[in-house]
Amino acid sequence: MQKTNNSKPTWAYNSNYPGIDDLINKAKSRIPRFAFEYLDGGCNEDVNLRKNTEELRQVELLPYYLSEHTGSTLSTELFGHTYDAPFGVSPIGLQGLVWPNAPEILAKAALKHNLPFILSTVSTSSIERIAEVTEGKAWFQLYHPAEDELRDDILNRLEASGYDVLVLLCDVPSFGFRPRDIRNGLAMPPKMTLKNIVQVMGRPTWGLNTLYHGIPSFATLKPYTPKGLNMSQLGQYMNRTFAGRLNPEKIAPIRERWKGKIILKGCATVEDADMAVALGIDGLLVSNHGGRQIDAGQSAIKSLGPVVDKYKGKIKVMMDSGIRTGPDIARTLAAGADFTFLGRSFMYAVAALGDEGADHMMGMLKTQLYQVMDQVCCKRVEDLPNHLVK
Repeated sequence: MQKTNNSKPTWAYNSNYPGIDDLINKAKSRIPRFAFEYLDGGCNEDVNLRKNTEELRQVELLPYYLSEHTGSTLSTELFGHTYDAPFGVSPIGLQGLVWPNAPEILAKAALKHNLPFILSTVSTSSIERIAEVTEGKAWFQLYHPAEDELRDDILNRLEASGYDVLVLLCDVPSFGFRPRDIRNGLAMPPKMTLKNIVQVMGRPTWGLNTLYHGIPSFATLKPYTPKGLNMSQLGQYMNRTFAGRLNPEKIAPIRERWKGKIILKGCATVEDADMAVALGIDGLLVSNHGGRQIDAGQSAIKSLGPVVDKYKGKIKVMMDSGIRTGPDIARTLAAGADFTFLGRSFMYAVAALGDEGADHMMGMLKTQLYQVMDQVCCKRVEDLPNHLVK
């Protein structure tokens, strides 16, 4: 971060790509179609994918131009740590399929920008490697295993690697029906059908980077996962090995043994929030998996309202799904969230710009969010709800 002559902060970003659409278009031209469709798509007819952002953007803010305003700060406290901004990197599966080495690119940038990075159970970098890259500051999202032995082994690895925040995923009781991924025969490693080979040949930069970094795989799950699963087999494996119907009986023993913070991710109702809070959960991450699991459900911003109404100020309430830009972050915070997470935006940026993409997106999001806060004369992140048009 730098200071300008009028003492307002500035953050570096690539001015050739000042908008999310610029990055989406660039990403689409640089990665194979099967990888872009995995990143860009939702489930079924993509109804909830679209609603997430469309309904979020119906949130409006009030400016108070004649108030005493001397500047804004993005600093935000969460679980005893003061982050440089109120957003972090959502857990994303199969990141290395979208762009080689993407988890490490994002994790390194998150450390540089002092933002939280959440590693997914089904990411393409291991628990141990991301702990090294982030100097022990990463969070981990757990797909709940069916077997206690596997769960305990993963938790032991997390504890040995210094993770403090555990994110329990509750919104994958079944594997989402994603037509494009099925049509593309998506697998880990990528299934090299003739169609996919032609797509890779048309994206030589992606192909060369994949050769350099190695064929992506589920690095954390490597000791446990059969090789060469297609999308159908992957769904069966996930349903069998990570029986995702998280319930109080599964949460309680984790809460008993895990000494750090625990967040429930995928919370969409007050009823689920009530049970989680009763079990001693430290935070709620309202989410619908980016519209990738249930097309007939509510948008994340609609689910956020009732949870905020009951638990704001009592427990940390966060949100992801549908957030793409700095103004989207401001809208979510104004609606009552304490913190936000983004997934696709960071992956579009990394797919578009490679090693520089994550740093670019983080700088751009900070710039955009600061401009919104300064424009509406809001000094602190926690004051944004005072600017909500009700």
